[in-house]
Amino acid sequence: MTRVSALVSDVDGTLMTQAKALTPRTQAAATKLKARGIAFAAISGRPPRGMRMLVGPLGITAPIAGYNGGQFTGPDLTPIEDHVLPPDVARRTHDMFMAKGIEIWVFNGLDWLIRDPNGAHVAHEQRTVQYDPIVVKDFDKALTAAHKIVGVSEDHAGLARLEGEMQAALGDTASATRSQQYYLDVTHPQANKGAALHTFARLLGVPIGEIAVIGDGNNDVLMFEQAGFSIAMGNASDEVKKKANVVTGSNEDDGFAAAVDRYVLGGM
Repeated sequence: MTRVSALVSDVDGTLMTQAKALTPRTQAAATKLKARGIAFAAISGRPPRGMRMLVGPLGITAPIAGYNGGQFTGPDLTPIEDHVLPPDVARRTHDMFMAKGIEIWVFNGLDWLIRDPNGAHVAHEQRTVQYDPIVVKDFDKALTAAHKIVGVSEDHAGLARLEGEMQAALGDTASATRSQQYYLDVTHPQANKGAALHTFARLLGVPIGEIAVIGDGNNDVLMFEQAGFSIAMGNASDEVKKKANVVTGSNEDDGFAAAVDRYVLGGM
């Protein structure tokens, strides 16, 4: 195994249990990384504001990447680098979701905008990011500087099909990937976890080949392809597992901590 100078981790389904909690072993693993001089950073489809609860318990001092790399901030949420959707692409994305009758959320800076406070997964997302959405009549103003537009649907198979359709329609003007079976995230083309890994390498001052990554979702595969070493969680789909160098335990079985001990620290 190559030298590991940094570990970049996904959040939901990786660092967090299904109950959106950090286990003592996960926190201890982050402490071990710091003691060995290995930088530890987090990336997520969440807004950076929805990652701030990780900073203290995990001792994060590296930049954090929200919106799949659409916004890099310091641990204190000080902006470092932004990638927002061009307004015409944001409008086209909005219209495509509307045509399919899919609920829309827009994330603009640190804000989360919705139209229906009783919509599917709103309460779940509030618990996840630990702040409240702003209810708006329309998204016209927000579409001028949107970091992420999310289509929310309980039709998981339909959303999977739409992922391919939207990526084909938007081409190189945006990145369309599912962060969960029920969320389809549309972001700036540089706001994907593969491109974000190169930004992490630059900000952390380490070669990208010395970065290990760990995740469970379809949107993590792009960083698997760029990293020196990739780890899939046991709760990942078989498709995602096939793309990683190794597979660890699930997020309900301290798979993150096990991977740190066995593959990151044990491989040194």
